[in-house]
This record gives sequence, C-alpha cells and structure tokens, in this order.
Amino acid sequence: MGRTNPTYRDALRRYRDSWAPYRRALRAEAKADFDRLFERAHEHAAAAGHANPADPHRAVVLSMLLSQERELRRLRERLDSASEASE
Repeated sequence: MGRTNPTYRDALRRYRDSWAPYRRALRAEAKADFDRLFERAHEHAAAAGHANPADPHRAVVLSMLLSQERELRRLRERLDSASEASE
C-alpha cells in the first residue's frame, strides 16, 4: 500500500466511516464495542499494511478476529490459572 494503493490506515478509516450510519443506530454500550473493534483493527495496521492486500476490508476483519482470539486466549489463561489456584 502507499503509492499505488491507499495506505491500510486510510482504507481502515474509510471502511469505518462507511459504517457510520450503522454505528449511529446502535445503543450506547454497543457503540463502545463497535469502536473497540476498529481500535483492535488499528492495532494490526503495520502487519496489514505490510501484507498489502488487494481487498483491505479482509485485513480489517482478520485484524479484528485476531484481536478477539488474543482476548479469548488471555481469558482462558486467567480461568486456567484461577482454576489451578483453587485446587
């Protein structure tokens, strides 16, 4: 991305902006979750930009899924630790 393609960060911003009507229709607590998804996608901007995908929207979704998987792993580890401590 860059000279021939928009940067991933630009694509991410445009993608998020395209969902603005959807976001406006959400309840307040869901808006925070929506915002968090895009924050998580932004966390992987360097990797997604390096991949230079033809369809940056797939990189956005993959970045969100990767962050969700990381969060699930952390929660599982906490549960395992708490379970081991209580035994």
